[in-house]
Amino acid sequence: MTETFDAGWLDLREPFDARARNPALAARFIAALPPQPVIMDLGAGGGSLFRWLAPRIGGDQAWLLVDADAGLLEHALAVTAAWGAARGFAVRAGGGLLLRTPGGIWRIGTRVADLADLGALDTGAADGVVCSALLDLVSPGWIAELAGTVTGPVLACLNVDGHDTVWPRHSADRTVTTGFRRDQSRDKGFGPSVGRHAEAAFIAAFAGEGFAVSSAAAPWHIQAGAAQMLSALVDGHAAAAGRWMPSARGTIAAWRKSRLRQIATGRLAMRIGHRDLLAVPLDALGG
Repeated sequence: MTETFDAGWLDLREPFDARARNPALAARFIAALPPQPVIMDLGAGGGSLFRWLAPRIGGDQAWLLVDADAGLLEHALAVTAAWGAARGFAVRAGGGLLLRTPGGIWRIGTRVADLADLGALDTGAADGVVCSALLDLVSPGWIAELAGTVTGPVLACLNVDGHDTVWPRHSADRTVTTGFRRDQSRDKGFGPSVGRHAEAAFIAAFAGEGFAVSSAAAPWHIQAGAAQMLSALVDGHAAAAGRWMPSARGTIAAWRKSRLRQIATGRLAMRIGHRDLLAVPLDALGG
């Protein structure tokens, strides 16, 4: 069974995700779709990628949100219904969600599934496959299997790349980073995770299947003052590092205390590196 995530964390990160995703790659993904596309969102979580990408597609479209957590999918529909209503869309719930927008009708269905069993998902039936903050959690073999089963373009957003910066520096940064990187590479239900090597694994797999592959920077920029997000990241890094480096727990705890004090006084900022990745079948280039 693959890992699931807290809805509160997904809601907290959504605005940072939205600012980080690369619109140029998204535009190229959209250009490779047919009219009225069917899109499969793997590891859809709270539905934030739909809310970011669907308005860019604009016309009639159908989405299937796939996740292992039924509660998160219910949350995704509820949040998206409220989001659509706030924008003046006619919203109809029941067996999924239907949004009547000025540009077209957007249909959303959901499916509870273990993403580790990629062969059962029928990704090849979708016109396009998308995911966000997923590929760094999976194994190289899983990415290779995905590349061998899809038939349309793939947009994989927000994959960690290891290029993180925290201001100001701290003497224990290297220790915390070492432990956190070990946690990123552990098995999360798909085999050992690629972590910050997701970009290389994606390029190798999809280029090997004859796709044109592109990559673009999509970092989080978390300014001083974003106390809740910064605190969540500090706590998460400290907890993960402590699990893998028990002999350094005292150092890690002191790092956490210092960083939280800096957050409280508006003196901490972070840049968390991600890459957005795009694979397009050669026959779809040019739209």
